[in-house]
This record gives sequence, structure tokens and C-alpha cells, in this order.
Amino acid sequence: MSQKEINFKEMWKSNVMLQPKIEKVVINIGMGSLGAVEIQKAHKVLESLTGHKPVVLKAKKNVKEWGLRKNMSVATKVTLRGEDCANFLRKALDPFDNRILKRSFDNKGNFSFGVDEHIKVPGVKYDPDLGIFGFNVSVKITRPGLRIKTRKKNRRKVGSSQYVSKKEAMYFMENVFKAEIVEKMEERYY
Repeated sequence: MSQKEINFKEMWKSNVMLQPKIEKVVINIGMGSLGAVEIQKAHKVLESLTGHKPVVLKAKKNVKEWGLRKNMSVATKVTLRGEDCANFLRKALDPFDNRILKRSFDNKGNFSFGVDEHIKVPGVKYDPDLGIFGFNVSVKITRPGLRIKTRKKNRRKVGSSQYVSKKEAMYFMENVFKAEIVEKMEERYY
């Protein structure tokens, strides 16, 4: 272990308010302009994956090149919090052997990855009526107290030290979720 890793452990033990946690996991299936039938199939896939009811996202404006019109259904998503998000994240990382690309992390403690076929998630069976869908997973790692920045009443600014750094988020995933942070994935993971 390097000196920085030891400092993260000591820092988290010395002050509970510095201990990072997973605030939420957002699972998204974007369909574009394929139609309402495909959106409903993606809706059912997300519901079977997470056990929660997804919401349908609509286009905000017309994009002629893509064949989109305003208020047209283009995607579906689910937001998980608490124990549900940790359980789903463990399942979603399983097709990659618990590996996450280093470039997937940003400087605010968030990371994202995509799964090209939903049937790669353990416990999911292929249903010929639904087909195969890929999905994106976005994870937000925060410290306690960051909520004051986004709450409706009595909103306050927070300092840069309140955010989880990229290195700290990687260290958190390595130690809590036993994930391996890699520079490059092997071909079989794509």
C-alpha cells in the first residue's frame, strides 16, 4: 500500500463525515427513434433487471437528422439508492470480472460503464419476446453533507474538499467492492 492509500483509511476512520458512500446508481437504456414498442420492451428489461419501475424519457426538442420530434419517447431509466444500488452494482460488474476502466472515473467521484447485452448480468434469462438490450450504468459517490448543495430549502455552497476525488473514488471501489481498476480492458469484455 502506498502512503496515499493509508491516508484515505486513516482519514475515513478519523472522521465519519469523510467516509464516501454510493449515493445513487442510474441505469439507462437509450433507444433513439425506434418507436414505442421498443421503448416498452426496454422498460420491461429494466424492470426485470432492477425490480423497480422505470421512467420513460422524452425528447426535449426536434432533431431532424436523427428523426426525433419533441416529446417523443427516446429512453428509459431507473435510479437506485441504498442497498439496492450496491446489490445491482455488484451484479453489473460481474460480466467484467469486477474490472473498471481508470478513464471511467471523473474528478467529482462519479464513474460510468456500459453493458452491451443485458443477458450477461448473472441471473437474467434470454426472453425472445423482448430481445437483447444494452444499458449504461452511472454511479455517484459522495460524502455525507453534500446534500446541502442540491436541497430545495436553505441551499448552500460546498467547498472542493467536500467532493470525492478521482483517486479516492478508485480506492473506495477497490476496497469496498473489491473492484480492480485497469488501464485497458481485454477484447473479450467489449
